[in-house]
Amino acid sequence: MALPSVASEHYLEQPTYDDPPEDASHDKSQNEPQEDDNPPGGFDPTPLPDAPPGYTIKITFHKAINLPVADIQTVSADPYIHATLTADVPKRHPEDPPLTRRTRTIHHSQEPVWEEDWIVANVPATGFELKCRLYDEDWPDHDDRLGNVTIKVDHLDEDWPGFGLDGKFFEVRKRSGSKRAYFHKGIEALMNGLKWTTPQIHISVNVLGVSDPPHAQMCTLGPTYWVKHFSPMIGRLTGTTAGDDEESDSDDNSKTPQKYDFQANEMQLAGPVPPKLYHRYVEFRPIIGKMFAQKGFRGHILNKVLHKQHRRIYNFDSSTQYGIFAQRSKEASAQFLKMAHYAEGGRIFTYVLTLDGLLRFTETGKEFGIDLLSKHTMHSDVATYIACSGEFFIRRIGKRHKPHHTHSGSPSHHHDDQESGNGYTDTCENGLDHEAHDHPSTSSESSRDPEDYELIIDNDSGTYRPDKCVLPDLQAFLESQFPGLRIRALDCGDEEHQKAKKEQLEIKKKEGTKIRMVLNRSPSSSSFSSDDESRLGDLDALDDDAPRYKSKKERVFETLEDPSTWREWVPGMNSGGHGHAEHASGSGQGRAE
Repeated sequence: MALPSVASEHYLEQPTYDDPPEDASHDKSQNEPQEDDNPPGGFDPTPLPDAPPGYTIKITFHKAINLPVADIQTVSADPYIHATLTADVPKRHPEDPPLTRRTRTIHHSQEPVWEEDWIVANVPATGFELKCRLYDEDWPDHDDRLGNVTIKVDHLDEDWPGFGLDGKFFEVRKRSGSKRAYFHKGIEALMNGLKWTTPQIHISVNVLGVSDPPHAQMCTLGPTYWVKHFSPMIGRLTGTTAGDDEESDSDDNSKTPQKYDFQANEMQLAGPVPPKLYHRYVEFRPIIGKMFAQKGFRGHILNKVLHKQHRRIYNFDSSTQYGIFAQRSKEASAQFLKMAHYAEGGRIFTYVLTLDGLLRFTETGKEFGIDLLSKHTMHSDVATYIACSGEFFIRRIGKRHKPHHTHSGSPSHHHDDQESGNGYTDTCENGLDHEAHDHPSTSSESSRDPEDYELIIDNDSGTYRPDKCVLPDLQAFLESQFPGLRIRALDCGDEEHQKAKKEQLEIKKKEGTKIRMVLNRSPSSSSFSSDDESRLGDLDALDDDAPRYKSKKERVFETLEDPSTWREWVPGMNSGGHGHAEHASGSGQGRAE
């Protein structure tokens, strides 16, 4: 069978950088880099440094005016602001990321109105620098930068007047902006006899008061928001139909996702994240450190590819949905369950929690591969440090009733029928809690009450390897964010947890859809040819145990990691003399993370 030039399917056995591959029985090249038995990284116990009390500030992005035409077809622009806040706050490590915030995109507007707040705690008295980059959203091409605004404040106190009650207009520096967009603006002004007007951004900043400790942890307090990213092409290939089984989150019907949509989710939670949640990537191979640090040719290439894959999965376009929810409320719990599709289809999600409390997750589980690169590194956007990462799934609680006598205290962690923290005795439908499935869920049951669901979250991540000692802090943090939802943070090595996850995978086999990922196409491809449809049908007909093909991209990544594999590209150069075909079928084994 000929090697496909476009599609490449990814099976459960696909190796990724998320999990170091197990010792294989086949011979390894002597030149291949070996794994370190005790690699650096993982849980970092470095405490937060001491810092004086800081202040909580509220930044408001009001609007922009006089923007150039960035899109000739629509004679308009799709502007948004990407803001970065830095201050003289002591860090645990120089690689700790700065605080960032992206506004929603206002489509087809040269005078967008956002009116979005950003509340940040522990900004020091020595002031801050706020850099606002103004972009035109242009998916699938690169977004055009329309200019920058940099605001520097050298002192803060409770009496700081800010920029007045109504804020201030700041001129956009066009030097870093798109030459094409401003050329169009100049031509338009010349032809219409108009006076050239400089773009401006209207911003206000106010001090809300002294922040609570820990003072060395500058963090986002609010507002808490959610974003849904949709990828119809990836959805068609994975067979996911996000949005079909839930009500629309937007009043705008144009936002309704297509039938096939792969959904990536972001939820900004209320800070601060517990300081103990602090993990560095694990450098189990030399190439991993080079990849994160962008050192050397191979490290630079892999880093760029992972950033690109992050942008592809978490893409912003006209279908992206935004919303705000009340922090630490049942509304937050309901929104999280809605984005995770409650307990339907045996779904398993991969997640990353950033140091600033941004929760990213997609339905990936074990079947999702990204051309031999790390899932969690992609979700974190190649961040050196994160709070935590792993996998989770949602279970429906099959039976709840009020006991005769309730007990106070935190939820029990025994695996028998037990009383939850909200005073109810719970019986779950699969794993951990009971043996008999007396109350199975049916399609007619459509409860959306968070108290009818349980979140099982773990530390199953080979990239960052979160330590099980942080799981109580993770559980307490999530319980504060999602009231009413029962939460258990379990170690991925726990036998009972592995059994429950296996049962979840069995449910997915029966109710869900296998995921086959194709990334060897241009991101601008929004439709499929008849040949593509036929190829996808052939992939669906394949048996799970059938060997998978490797795309050109996969073989390039393998060669970057181990240059000696270039011989396998050339027919007749490998030991078996079968060229591509043997390489595609013989070395596709491994363990997926």
